[in-house]
Amino acid sequence: MNLGLSDSVAFVAGASSGLGRAVAKELLREGARVAICSRNSERIEDAAAHLREFAKEPSHVLPIACDVTDEAQIEAALDKTIAAFGHLNLLLTNSGGPATGMIDDFAASDWRNAIELNLMSTINLTRYALPWLRQAAGNTRHASILMVSSLSAKQPVPGLYLSNVSRAGVQGFAKSLSEEVGQEGITVNTILPGYTKTNRLSHLSESLHAQTGESIESIEAGWSANSALKRIGTEDEFAAAAVFLLSSRATFITGVALTVDGGAVKSIL
Repeated sequence: MNLGLSDSVAFVAGASSGLGRAVAKELLREGARVAICSRNSERIEDAAAHLREFAKEPSHVLPIACDVTDEAQIEAALDKTIAAFGHLNLLLTNSGGPATGMIDDFAASDWRNAIELNLMSTINLTRYALPWLRQAAGNTRHASILMVSSLSAKQPVPGLYLSNVSRAGVQGFAKSLSEEVGQEGITVNTILPGYTKTNRLSHLSESLHAQTGESIESIEAGWSANSALKRIGTEDEFAAAAVFLLSSRATFITGVALTVDGGAVKSIL
């Protein structure tokens, strides 16, 4: 299937590793030009070197050091993207997950930090990208926003209070925005990964092991058992779904929260 992404321009946040980098790789394979960001300059340069193997031209990968909790850095990163590529069609909002723990483990500052990391970064990335996405949509180019959330937004996960709450906020923002900008030709969706083989998942299993004493093998086996497919997903499986939602083949899909979780969420709707 031709996804119609050749010569599109994408901005992918949280792309130094894991799901963000996997999505950037898939976009490059489809012929897009991609700006990638991470707060660590060395890590994003390393990611760019890896991703250029999948690009039509080395210049199609633009690494940018940007802390997505810093509004000024977000604005500067998007300005660099436009300066390099001329326009913007696609935005993937993405950030790391907050700490694990139970209610008594967190101070008010922990809650504020989680909201800044997961919700406010999504809002601010969208706010600063929207003028360029509107321009692209107005020029009859495809324009799409995809927000990486988590299955915890639909089915809260024990020990992930900060993620459960902040990710749910992303869902409310995305659905509200899809209603506003749909008439302008911009699609807005969220994608909710389940348990996927990333460094973040390894850190989560290690943290839960430290808190509960349960072995990492047992924790990961439990995650697998809770899904219909009885396994943990891969980064490439997640990226394939994400890039489809960003593509011009998904222009009549908006306001959707797609779980990519192997059937771990048990709700009917």
